[in-house]
Amino acid sequence: MAHWVRFEQGGTVGFGRLDPATGGIAIHGGDLFTDPAPTGRETRLDDVHLLPPTAPGKFIGLWNNFHELAAKLGAAIPAEPLYFLKAATSLLPSGGVIRAPAGYAGKIAYEGELGIVIGRRCRGVGEAEAAEAIFGYTCVNDVTALDILSAEPSFPQWARAKSCDSFGPCGPAIATGLDVPALRVRTVLNGRVRQDYPVADMILPPARIVSLLSREMTLEPGDLIACGTSVGVLPMRPGMVVEVVIDGIGTLRNTVAGGEPA
Repeated sequence: MAHWVRFEQGGTVGFGRLDPATGGIAIHGGDLFTDPAPTGRETRLDDVHLLPPTAPGKFIGLWNNFHELAAKLGAAIPAEPLYFLKAATSLLPSGGVIRAPAGYAGKIAYEGELGIVIGRRCRGVGEAEAAEAIFGYTCVNDVTALDILSAEPSFPQWARAKSCDSFGPCGPAIATGLDVPALRVRTVLNGRVRQDYPVADMILPPARIVSLLSREMTLEPGDLIACGTSVGVLPMRPGMVVEVVIDGIGTLRNTVAGGEPA
């Protein structure tokens, strides 16, 4: 298993392999997805500004991809991904502040999710090749402006409600070598667990998601796919601290702007 992070230090963006136990980062050069090469230099997590662990050309989010939530909503089980696109400018690192767009006073909800990070270009691939195209996994909080989503009865505004600046927290790292079906996703709001669901309840598992998406769009290294969420989604209030925790990946922690953390 490896944990990869991106960071800014002294005005320079870098990446490296993190030792979660010590907080040390072995700095690498080259390209993360094709030829990461150790430089022999090290730094510490406390000495850098953490960035989102990937800089995707495409940020894709799934809806209705867990059996428990589908049953609660009375929604049909999809045979193909039901997806939307989030703007790349919505990305926010762990430690960043989630901010509502100017003039918006409505509800903002968290959605804790497992994120797939693509490691190689794929188009029209089967599931075996799709699995090989997955570089690793990260934590995602698919933040949603609920009042924007349903503001226009004739047109659900998925991309607009989910693409505001800071509405795409992800990180803190990309983890490789995981036993994905054994993972659980927990979302903790001000210290209280609000979501705790098994990845094994996923309707379309990661390799199938990637395979089916690749039929419609070319996936490139660094692209990020949020696998959808399950039950327990609630609004957040200003000042709250929200954490998406996936053992084996880490804790994605962010604060909601507009007040002192509670």
